[in-house]
Amino acid sequence: MKLKGRGVVEGFGKGKALVAKSPISFLGGVNPLNGLVTDKNHELYGKTITGKILVFPFGKGSTVGSYTLYALSKNGTKPAAIINIETEPIIAVGCVIAKIPLVDKLEKNPIEVIKNGDLVEVYGEKGIVIVHKTKTQDCLN
Repeated sequence: MKLKGRGVVEGFGKGKALVAKSPISFLGGVNPLNGLVTDKNHELYGKTITGKILVFPFGKGSTVGSYTLYALSKNGTKPAAIINIETEPIIAVGCVIAKIPLVDKLEKNPIEVIKNGDLVEVYGEKGIVIVHKTKTQDCLN
């Protein structure tokens, strides 16, 4: 499946999808040292985002979340790419400084059409997402 959206941050990322229906706060919600989601109230609690195509509606929380994305990059624990329904400045700035490809405003809701474990390619500069469906939805950790 090929989806067209808005390319927000250039670059290419490929990996297994990790999908969340709820927004993510990177400040306090993700450990930049190991890439684990640490927000006990989040559906991805205990899962690693490292090397994944992280799909979630939008970011939330402090602007320091941008620096957490940068710290993930410096520690080698960043996601391969991020797909949002509609991104906001915290995630966009964080992806720019962390060099994480970012796409949003896809023609279909990514949270509905991309499943955990799907192999996903993200072309940030073109806003293109290619989804290779998998039979198993097990990609978590």
